[in-house]
Amino acid sequence: MTGASRPHPDHRRTDRAVAETDRPARPGRSPAGAGPGRNAGQIDHQADAWLVGKAQLGSIEAYEVLIRRHRDRIHRIALRMLGNRDDAEDITQDVVIQVWTALAGFAGDSMFTTWLYRIVVNRCITHLKRRRHDTPLEDPDLVRSPGADAQAEARDRLRAALAALAGLPADQRAPIVLIDIEQLSYDEAASILGVSEPTVRGRLSRGRRQLAETMREWT
Repeated sequence: MTGASRPHPDHRRTDRAVAETDRPARPGRSPAGAGPGRNAGQIDHQADAWLVGKAQLGSIEAYEVLIRRHRDRIHRIALRMLGNRDDAEDITQDVVIQVWTALAGFAGDSMFTTWLYRIVVNRCITHLKRRRHDTPLEDPDLVRSPGADAQAEARDRLRAALAALAGLPADQRAPIVLIDIEQLSYDEAASILGVSEPTVRGRLSRGRRQLAETMREWT
């Protein structure tokens, strides 16, 4: 399977494709298309491995299901790493294409999610190095409910937190996004970032201290 000869995946969902591709992964899996939960332990890695195997044999349908399972988290990581919605969407689309062409080289030495999130983080870090300024944005997870005063305060606090996160060096921002926001384990974050667990803990500690200092006026 080579990237040059393979057709480009069409991400439009078809009921037949989903039914055929998802069937062996149903016991204990998350609902098709729902993506992973906030806790990585909710991911059915056996289902991922089955889908990866099918995709490596050329099944576009299997690849589409695989991407639907993880696209939300791909976008969340990119959004919180980059602080810009358009940039996050661009990175997400780039990763979707890159993963399709790179799957042939995935040997299964790590979990698919480790390999996938490493691609996302590395693309984000490369993008950050090329960009001079980080533009914080309003997080889409903020609940927009009536109540002007409380909502305004929540939004102001969130903007301040996102600005503080955007002000961190990329090597400190990444573990905060992976561990504090995406709730991955230290071991998973270390594997994704390609560093030791003590290094991850050190960067996370420095990042947390800087965030706490920046957000002191909000406490």
